[in-house]
Amino acid sequence: MISLVHLAQSTVTGPLTPAGQRPGADSGDPRLATLTVDAAAPAQVGIWECRPGGWPVVDRPDTETCYIISGRATITDDASGTTVDVSAGDFLTLPVGWSGRWDITETLRKAYSIF
Repeated sequence: MISLVHLAQSTVTGPLTPAGQRPGADSGDPRLATLTVDAAAPAQVGIWECRPGGWPVVDRPDTETCYIISGRATITDDASGTTVDVSAGDFLTLPVGWSGRWDITETLRKAYSIF
């Protein structure tokens, strides 16, 4: 299940490093850009941006928490069939074992941690 909390909108700007197309994409041309932050912890932390497109996620191997800085997407949970529209100010958690789908409709930028 997706956990979602709406926070006040925040803006993080600046150039990110291009990272090619999102692996597994099956719609659109979801080009990625990232800025990885040294978290000094056993986690991956950074800023991630993706252009419109979609892809499935099957059985996540890790937990991701993220704060949506800008853009829009629809996330679909396979287990429940629930769809959640996310946009600036939303905070969500995708747990280990989660399966579903991301469909980005407006270039999305998020701050993330993966552990």
